Amino acid sequence: MQTINWPKFTSGIFLALFAGITLWAGVFFLQMHQELTAQRAQEASNRRRLDEALAKLNEQRKYLDRLQHDPALVETIIRKKLGYARADEFVFRFEDNRTTR
Repeated sequence: MQTINWPKFTSGIFLALFAGITLWAGVFFLQMHQELTAQRAQEASNRRRLDEALAKLNEQRKYLDRLQHDPALVETIIRKKLGYARADEFVFRFEDNRTTR
C-alpha cells in the first residue's frame, strides 16, 4: 500500500484549482474585452449618426429661419412650386405630348 504524500497532494490540488480559476478568469476577461470593444464601436456609430442628425437639424432651422424672414425666398418657392405669377406676368406651361413606346 502506498502512502499519500499530503503536502504534494494538496499542492497539486491547489495548483489545479488555481489553474482552473486562472483559465476561467482569462476567458471571462477576454469576453468582457470583446464586449467592450463592440460597445465602443456601437457608441462611435451612434455618435456619428447623432452628429449627422444635429447637422441636418441645424440646416433645417436655418432654412426655417429664412422662410420666416426672407420674403424673396418665399416668393421664389411659391412661384416654382405652385406656379403663381404677379398680376402683370404671364405663365406659359408646356405639356410633354410624347408617348413612350
